[in-house]
Amino acid sequence: MTTRDTRSRLILFLTVAPLVAVLATPPARGEAIVLRSGLLLERLTTRRGRRIQHDAVEAALVRAGSYRPSAGQQMMADDGSTREWKPVELDENGAIQHRGLRGGYLHVPIESTSRRVQVLVAAGQSLTYFNGEIRGGDVYNYGHSRFPVVVREGTNDLLLQVSRGRARARLIDPPAAVSLSRADMTLPDLVAGEPTDSWAAVIVVNATEAAVDGLSVEARSDGLSETRTELPAVPPLSMRKVGFRLRGEAPSATGTADVTLDLRRGGETVHTISFGLRIRDPLAAHKRTFVSEIDGSVQYYGLRRAKRLSPDAPAPAIVLSCHGASVEAIGQAAAYSPKSWAHLVAPTNRRPYGFDWEDFGRADAMEVLGVAKRTLAHDPSRIYLTGHSMGGHGAWHLAVTHPDSFAAVGPSAGWLSYWSYGRSRDNRPEPRTPIEALLRRTTNTSDTIGLAANLKRMGVSILHGAEDDNVPAAQARMMAEVLEEFHHDWDLHEEPGKKHWWGNDLNDGGTACVDWPDMFDMFARHALPPPSSVRRVEFVTANPGVSSACHWVGIEAQIRQLDLSRVDIRTWPNTRRFAGTTENVAVLRLDVAHMLSPGPIAVELDGQKVGDLPFPEKDRALWLRRAAEEWKAIERPSPRQKGPHRHGPIKNELRHRVVFVHGTAGSDEENAWSFAKARFDAETFWYRGNASVDIVRDVDFEPARFPDRTVVLYGNADTNAAWAKLLGGSPIQVRRGAVTVGERPFEGDDLTAIFLRPRADSDVASVAVVAGSGITGMRAADRDSFFYPFIRYPDCLVRRAEGLETGRPSIIAAGYFGIDWSIESGEFAWAEAPDR
Repeated sequence: MTTRDTRSRLILFLTVAPLVAVLATPPARGEAIVLRSGLLLERLTTRRGRRIQHDAVEAALVRAGSYRPSAGQQMMADDGSTREWKPVELDENGAIQHRGLRGGYLHVPIESTSRRVQVLVAAGQSLTYFNGEIRGGDVYNYGHSRFPVVVREGTNDLLLQVSRGRARARLIDPPAAVSLSRADMTLPDLVAGEPTDSWAAVIVVNATEAAVDGLSVEARSDGLSETRTELPAVPPLSMRKVGFRLRGEAPSATGTADVTLDLRRGGETVHTISFGLRIRDPLAAHKRTFVSEIDGSVQYYGLRRAKRLSPDAPAPAIVLSCHGASVEAIGQAAAYSPKSWAHLVAPTNRRPYGFDWEDFGRADAMEVLGVAKRTLAHDPSRIYLTGHSMGGHGAWHLAVTHPDSFAAVGPSAGWLSYWSYGRSRDNRPEPRTPIEALLRRTTNTSDTIGLAANLKRMGVSILHGAEDDNVPAAQARMMAEVLEEFHHDWDLHEEPGKKHWWGNDLNDGGTACVDWPDMFDMFARHALPPPSSVRRVEFVTANPGVSSACHWVGIEAQIRQLDLSRVDIRTWPNTRRFAGTTENVAVLRLDVAHMLSPGPIAVELDGQKVGDLPFPEKDRALWLRRAAEEWKAIERPSPRQKGPHRHGPIKNELRHRVVFVHGTAGSDEENAWSFAKARFDAETFWYRGNASVDIVRDVDFEPARFPDRTVVLYGNADTNAAWAKLLGGSPIQVRRGAVTVGERPFEGDDLTAIFLRPRADSDVASVAVVAGSGITGMRAADRDSFFYPFIRYPDCLVRRAEGLETGRPSIIAAGYFGIDWSIESGEFAWAEAPDR
């Protein structure tokens, strides 16, 4: 695991990939175009694993909108050396494996005698460009991407960025103008003896140049009721994963149910596929699905129910288990033996690689835990957390982020953070400028060691193979050293001679490296205390929008945005008193439900006596604000201010069934970019997060149709007709030729602005903006994405495209809005003077 350069476009841990070119001749209708030869360009970046600004191919795409290399053409690398486009051959399947594709490019010119729509099926690439338009990738070689593209008459350009040394690609005719794909279906398991009422999801491919609506699917099976589900619109030349309902009587026995799925438009069936559903024993590991509140997509989790010894046995515990990289959640659940006293619940992280259990992966884990609590009979005081490898990191991350949610945590073979691999607790590069210092704060929510104090009241059991050749056992020892400084309820076990995944004589139907008996015994001895029993809360957070509360204390706003905030507060329930210290806390909430009788409440913070405050009968909570070093009691803060409900930065606010709004009010070139960028982000969120996103034209966007939903808006005030509705009062404005941040105008057509504003008609939703002051600034945002793991943006970022070609830092403004979402009360840094 290596870190990414926080000095370069805030993209952390993004793999850089090479591109190869392929020449192909179109076949007769109905056959695939297999790519057989092309051009390869080796890595242009000399610092492997870092996403830096100097990429000559990206610069050419930004400036010209397309790129077609020739054999022998020289390109400059970031260290001043040159690389040459070289001919390469692909095999009969259109596949290539080449060490030059570990961070290089593959270009494929494709000749066609006519204009037509085909489906690009490619795997292994990090990014795809077809005739200059950016499309999604398939870096993990899943093989389920289906990108409809317009193949023009004449020469077409396919450009792949490849990171892992191999790629394959072909063009096929679609089976129908609008069709279903068996690839990447999200399916539940049916459960013997349990009536079926579940959700599933399937990809719809729209191989036409117009949006398609009025679609529905009908599921048919001998064991299911015939169920019809209306589908959302599918944009032109795109694929979208959509949910559909499954209902039926309880299956009587295990086995397989054969299902036929018809895609219908109006009264006509336009495409049909078939698939099977497993029917599982209730106590076997099985898949369960739900509709995510994050984006409305269908997700699944693995479940192994407790095998209770008798009907009157105590309610079972819940153990949440996070899987490792490339592992499916159902495989994680199956790695455990049945427990008489605990349900085993395995969330997905949205994908086998997903988000390393951070960002959307963390949200998935906590959402699944909520579903499990609502649907499984359980003891709410016995909730435990574990995970292996990447999931071991997930266990650490979830535990330090949500410390009052788990009674104990047991990471196995877990890495601590992105920076701890450097043999130190934190090997992040020191910021060199005020902008870099602000950008570094975006990483603090990932700082496991910085947040480790939250583990103090939690049981901790650390497990690692002593000879682990994947995640070094030094990671476990490092955390042991951290815990030794303040913790008194933890243990570390290193299994001699064992590597990353292992079993031993202690296996009892599960796999010992995850189903470790001593760890589960430790779980069984721990319970969550009721909040009313807790007399002292020590809590630290990096972002109240991610984690704001522990028991009866809430950190609701910060003085310095995204710096660590801490509290150490005691309570006296009988005498109605709070006293303690705070650090970097602007607004504090103290719940009073544990007070034994109503009456005035005494509060002392940071040595200051706030006074005897009236008992808050209505809200059962006190709010206090620190201003000019003085604490004062306040009314409940307005939801228009920053708080746990809407705090930023950008990525954290993409959790309210996000909708993408692209512009149609600009030039043909600007409009084409806006739609292609929205489609690329939707494809990326699908690939990385199994997501399903509405893409809406600006002229079709009416705020009342999308209440309390976060909007990602593409374009600027001149090119996106929804700008005035959503951003008319924004202190940041982008038009052709200029970006204005407060009173600071910056001029040029190469400016990219990425920023967040609260949505004026909602108390929870936001508007995230991807804007350019011209087509150059717009294209320079192509590779910026909110949906890659560990990409982090502040509340506002303004950048010039010149950095792509010169290698010079191009971020000219960055910052965080204040509590009132203003620039004046916030923290901003500038790299160049504004134009006057």
